[in-house]
Amino acid sequence: MDIKILEREEDKVRMVLKGQGHTFMNALAEELLSDPSVDVAKYTILFQFSEPELFVTTRDGKDPIVAVQEACARLTSQCDELLEQVRAQSTA
Repeated sequence: MDIKILEREEDKVRMVLKGQGHTFMNALAEELLSDPSVDVAKYTILFQFSEPELFVTTRDGKDPIVAVQEACARLTSQCDELLEQVRAQSTA
């Protein structure tokens, strides 16, 4: 996945996540909002074939890039857990 940072400040970031759609962006925004240090996490896709733009603001001095990295790690962990359970059920 390619990203392009459009704007970055101490407590906010605006970035484009090339090649992603609503499915991933919804999951990422929801996971970001589960972090109490994240104030705003939203995305926009202006046109059907445009790249999504993610906007994140944080509080308490948390770096918004770190918040995105942590949210992605939690999503990865959840997917790995689901895969393990599916594999266990398919061999049972």
